[in-house]
Amino acid sequence: MLTEKTMERLRILAESAKYDVSCSSSGTVRSGKKGMVGNTVGGVGICHSFADDGRCVSLLKVMLTNYCKYDCAYCINRRSNDIPRATLSVSELEEITMEFYRRNYIEGLFLSSGIVRNPDYTMERLVAIVRDLRTIHHFNGYIHLKAIPGSSQELMAEAGRWADRMSVNIEIPKEESLKLLAPEKDHQSVFQPMKIIQQGVLENKEDRKKFRHAPRFVPAGQSTQMIVGATQESDKDILQMSSLLYSQPTLRRVYYSGYISVNTYDPRLPVLKQPPLVRENRLYQADWLMRFYHFDVDEIVDDRHANLDLEVDPKLAWALRHPEFFPVDINNAAYEHILRVPGIGTKSAWLIVNSRRYNRVTSYHLKKMGVVMKKAKYFITCGELTSSFSQPIVGINELHPERLRPLLVSKAQQKRAAAEQQLSLDFSEEE
Repeated sequence: MLTEKTMERLRILAESAKYDVSCSSSGTVRSGKKGMVGNTVGGVGICHSFADDGRCVSLLKVMLTNYCKYDCAYCINRRSNDIPRATLSVSELEEITMEFYRRNYIEGLFLSSGIVRNPDYTMERLVAIVRDLRTIHHFNGYIHLKAIPGSSQELMAEAGRWADRMSVNIEIPKEESLKLLAPEKDHQSVFQPMKIIQQGVLENKEDRKKFRHAPRFVPAGQSTQMIVGATQESDKDILQMSSLLYSQPTLRRVYYSGYISVNTYDPRLPVLKQPPLVRENRLYQADWLMRFYHFDVDEIVDDRHANLDLEVDPKLAWALRHPEFFPVDINNAAYEHILRVPGIGTKSAWLIVNSRRYNRVTSYHLKKMGVVMKKAKYFITCGELTSSFSQPIVGINELHPERLRPLLVSKAQQKRAAAEQQLSLDFSEEE
């Protein structure tokens, strides 16, 4: 029975957990089993996220405790903050999870914690919760567990047996900036548990090749998070770190969290009226280009363009910088070249390549395939002499990028970009 006191502690801990965005609904499927409770059919189980079929799914996103021995400048739960503190026992959190599932409030659990006493003590309690949910309560839903940096390899290995996904947050892409804001942390303390999880996943894959029913180990892989706007790192610094992480075989997602001014009294941090949401969105778009569109990080950002353009998406920005690549002949170009056309996504590119085997693709067909012709028409050719059979087609090489850009940027986009640029601060020290 959930008492009023327990619910108040839950409210405090759920509030403390909301700043961690490194969760996802994709990557694993646990079908319903006889004698078990719950499932993750379709990879569902994440709070306020979307499954592959478009359904919005929910997750109990909570901390075991918001007491913490560390004093990280960017964290709401830093030990020097005067905020309401609470702790749930192992049995209480198990009871809450099962009760919420039975009431159809949630489809899974995202569990993290502040670090108390030492990393092993905290990690041991987290492992006890997920182990009991699986073995005693027979909970078969999605579980995402935050790994505690500095905990033992044995505890990491046991956690991986019960969790669907584990994550360790990098937070800041450069070591010197991390040491400035979180003196008790370093990148080694983050990369070490990530390597342990990676090793466990790879070993488990080999075991399952030999033994079909071998227990799975973190089947949904790893994720991590980086804070955007808390330090002076450029988008190039952030995306280069993401590219390095994606080269590892078990990392599924890097999340970008626009910095929220939760500790305004700390002079090491910028004071923002609102988080840099446009910049955060551009980083996600750039991340998508690296993962699904065959872009290298050096093509998206370089020394001349260290920060992403806030007015246009990264793909369009690249196209405007490389007019020599266009126009792309839709009926003859390779799939990888078609993917680089603004307004064409992976699904429509696949449809184009498969459809042109049977008939010549025209602008009419492209619209039916979902291509955003408002953008794409300046970068492609279909062998047609006219646009809408009335006026000659004018592409990027005829208009030139500087004249084409205003046609593709709406006033709303310009207004949002200008508002966010006004929020940028000078991190240099005052004399």
